[in-house]
Amino acid sequence: MLKRSIAMVRLRCPRCLQGKVFRSLWHMYDTCPECKLKFEREEGYFFGAMYFSYGMGIALALPTTIYLMLKNVNQWLAFSAITSQLAILSPLLFRYSRVIWLHFDQYFDAR
Repeated sequence: MLKRSIAMVRLRCPRCLQGKVFRSLWHMYDTCPECKLKFEREEGYFFGAMYFSYGMGIALALPTTIYLMLKNVNQWLAFSAITSQLAILSPLLFRYSRVIWLHFDQYFDAR
C-alpha cells in the first residue's frame, strides 16, 4: 500500500507504479510508457475523477474559508481569495484527481 501511495504522489502508473502518467502540465500519455496500460479505457472515463477533484478542492478551500470567516473578512474578498486559491491550484487538482481515479479504478478492477 505504501508503494501505491508513493506512486500516486509521484503521478505514476497504477499497474507498474513506474511509468509517468503526464507528459506535460495538462497532457497525459495515452498509454503507460513502461507497461503500456491504456489510461483512458473509454470515452468519458475520467468523469469519476471529478469527484476526487471536488473533494480535494473542498479540503483545500475549507480551512481558508473558516479562517477568513473567523477574521470577519468581507465576504466578497473572501470569495475572491478562495476562488484565486482554487484557480492557482487547479493544475494540481486536475493531475492528482486523474491519477487517484486511475489507481482507484485499477485497485478495484483487479480484485
